[in-house]
Amino acid sequence: MALCLKQVFNKDKTFRPRKKFEPGTQRFELYKKAQASLKSGLDLKAVVQLPPGESINDWIAVHVVDFFNRINLIYGTMSEYCTEKSCPIMSGGLKYEYRWQDDSKYKKPTKLSAPQYMCMLMDWIEMLINNEDIFPTRIGVPFPKQFQQVCTKILTRLFRVFVHVYIHHFDSIINMGAEAHVNTCYKHFYYFIREFSLVDHRELEPL
Repeated sequence: MALCLKQVFNKDKTFRPRKKFEPGTQRFELYKKAQASLKSGLDLKAVVQLPPGESINDWIAVHVVDFFNRINLIYGTMSEYCTEKSCPIMSGGLKYEYRWQDDSKYKKPTKLSAPQYMCMLMDWIEMLINNEDIFPTRIGVPFPKQFQQVCTKILTRLFRVFVHVYIHHFDSIINMGAEAHVNTCYKHFYYFIREFSLVDHRELEPL
């Protein structure tokens, strides 16, 4: 029998403190609206659509933060199975290898183990979503022009976590009784990125 999700997804196992929305803000209200739609059992394709009258950038921001939290939780829970020994290369099967690049330490695409890649990824996303110049939280402060471009990069890299988990660690997820939850999270993520064309279709090929 599948374990209770509270047992399966232990919040203490996340890499980072979860990013939260401040109560009373528009972003918090949008988050509550999105969560209510998810829990209502509506078709996931309908759930991801922009609510009438809402800002597309606010809607994307809410989902990027929520997906970061959820995927961080999924990977954090099964990270004991993803080690330097089991996963010396961050990959999605034999055909796909993901190298890390950023603007500071790794200026050229660099081979990393999957655990190293995941750690760099979560640090990098956390830095971005906590940056007020990129993800503004104050009323009246506009999003920067490159906001959706930044979100595309975040979501593309988060998609790679799904690729790695599905191809290399799905047996562990099944053993934890968590496959239904992971599948739902993946479908929600997939419909969202397709709805707003946020990830290049070539990146989706591994799954």
